[in-house]
Amino acid sequence: MPQSLSCIYVHAVFSTKNRQTFLTEPEFRVEVFAYIGGISSRLGCQPVAIGGAEDHVHALIRLSRTISISNWIKETKRVSCNFAKARAPGFSWQSGYGAFSVDPTSLDRVAAYVRSQEEHHRKVSFQDEFRQLMKEHGVAWDERFVWD
Repeated sequence: MPQSLSCIYVHAVFSTKNRQTFLTEPEFRVEVFAYIGGISSRLGCQPVAIGGAEDHVHALIRLSRTISISNWIKETKRVSCNFAKARAPGFSWQSGYGAFSVDPTSLDRVAAYVRSQEEHHRKVSFQDEFRQLMKEHGVAWDERFVWD
């Protein structure tokens, strides 16, 4: 085949270091999420929805065929961390992340979930949410190595 084509949607989740609540201020949170969307676009990864809460981010993107998930996340975290540090000294992302595949027929449902994070976390903790995502996607994990 002379042309490379792909359609891979990824729901990525990552937290601030030690789940510090750096993203408490709604205006700042919106700016960080928009910045993450801009970084994704520059990397060729179309953002579908970016959301989150005071201590973590959910990003639903269409992964470019020219970048790996780990490189997209590494660059997104690096650039957005520099942006956030200008307003929140000490800001840092955790070292790890979760990345889950999304069926194109589920995009609307997952996008709504990503956008409703503030409401969702009035009832469910980040840790419980992340455990549920891992269960739903069949990811095995060891609690000793998930949280930092």
